[in-house]
Amino acid sequence: MAEKASKAEKADKAGKAEKAGKGRTRAAPGPADGAEGGGIFAPPHLAATLTFTVVMFLTGFAALAVVPTLPTAARDLDGVSLFPVVAGCFVAASLFGGVLGGHWADRAGARRPLALGMVLSVLTLLVSASSVSVWQLAAGRFVDGLAAGMVAVSVTTAIGQAYPEHLRPGMLAMMSAGWVVPSLLGPPLAGLVVQWWSWRAVFYGLAALTALPAVALVVVLRRPSAEDAEPAGERAARPPLLIAALLSLGAALGQYGVSDWDPRHLVFAAVGIVLLAVFAPRLLPRGTWRSARGLPTAVLLRGLTSGTYFTIEALVPLMLITERRVAAVVVGVAFTASAVLWAGASWVQGKALQHVARHRLVTAGALVMAASAVLAVAGCSGGLPAATAAAAMPLSAVGMGLLDPCVTVLSLKHSEPHRQGHTTSAMQTNMNLGQVVVLALASAVLNACLAAGAGPLGGYRVAFALLVLPTLLVALLAVRARGD
Repeated sequence: MAEKASKAEKADKAGKAEKAGKGRTRAAPGPADGAEGGGIFAPPHLAATLTFTVVMFLTGFAALAVVPTLPTAARDLDGVSLFPVVAGCFVAASLFGGVLGGHWADRAGARRPLALGMVLSVLTLLVSASSVSVWQLAAGRFVDGLAAGMVAVSVTTAIGQAYPEHLRPGMLAMMSAGWVVPSLLGPPLAGLVVQWWSWRAVFYGLAALTALPAVALVVVLRRPSAEDAEPAGERAARPPLLIAALLSLGAALGQYGVSDWDPRHLVFAAVGIVLLAVFAPRLLPRGTWRSARGLPTAVLLRGLTSGTYFTIEALVPLMLITERRVAAVVVGVAFTASAVLWAGASWVQGKALQHVARHRLVTAGALVMAASAVLAVAGCSGGLPAATAAAAMPLSAVGMGLLDPCVTVLSLKHSEPHRQGHTTSAMQTNMNLGQVVVLALASAVLNACLAAGAGPLGGYRVAFALLVLPTLLVALLAVRARGD
């Protein structure tokens, strides 16, 4: 009798929810229902679990192995001066790719944008591997950024379509774990391949490894059923695709414009700055750039810190390989140390320092990042070992591990419950913008010093010294994002 009453109660609740129009998809199974299908490794989900895990592993491996390879590729292609374009165009494209992929996944399910993103990831590795000029390499990185943006926002939706609700947290945890081994092995292995063979072998090898899982992903992902489709009356508002496209264009033009100081480059830089100034505020909370208290400041802090970290991660390896003649494997080890220390610092702030006010940890992390910029300046001196500059990368990662989760917590605290998705999108947008803008400013300073005859190491010293400013600004502004 109790069992019948329970079933009747469930049926009654389901009927009420359907009448109220609250269910967009089929009701998620509870623990009792989930027992029938088992866990994420049960036969009904085994193929999807293995495919997602392998894809995430290879995506992380490719992302972490390619970055330390780029300085060597730019040097061999006689494009060191355009390296900021190669590094920055990935971020510029991901701005648009994220908005496009999210809109596509909302309207038609994640299968198509995720599958297309994975296929593009393979193709762009081949384009980069066969580069005969730095412009082809930049084109490959641009398409890779577009693919990465699409994959990043659609992978969670794909998991939602492939798994019942009670299995999704475990699968998302599996996805996060899929980045651990790549962070340990990817950069140093890529460095060894570059040192013993060729940087092209890294790209070709990653393309070969990624091709089969990409095809398997297309097969495993099921099409959304009619019950999973979003009702027409509840369709999400169309995102500003045109604004995102123009913002990406402005970021790309700005990166190219600061690569030299002739009139043609200055025109490109001016156009890029105008596009960023006009369209970026439309995707960010009001008052972001004037550090209004609360959410706007949190979004601003994300842009400044990620921009500083990304610039250190881009320019320090470039300086070490092209000017200090450091082996690529050493740079790879620095990347691995950065990944490990970021994770360790993030764990510390979440466990050992959980009772410390979040804005104070942001200030502490920013000061650590300022110290890393000073260390990079010191590493540009020929009288000090190159390891001095290499150490700036993991030290900066410690600062990011301390402050980045805190910035996210503060942003969500200031966000209304029904606007958290919008807040996350704004944080992601300003993170990409910060990476583009800070790298562009540092590159402009570097190229200006070179044009003035300061010499490469002198130019890098000034560029790294510039990075102290945004970190100190973050330390000062963190109190404006406090959660109490």
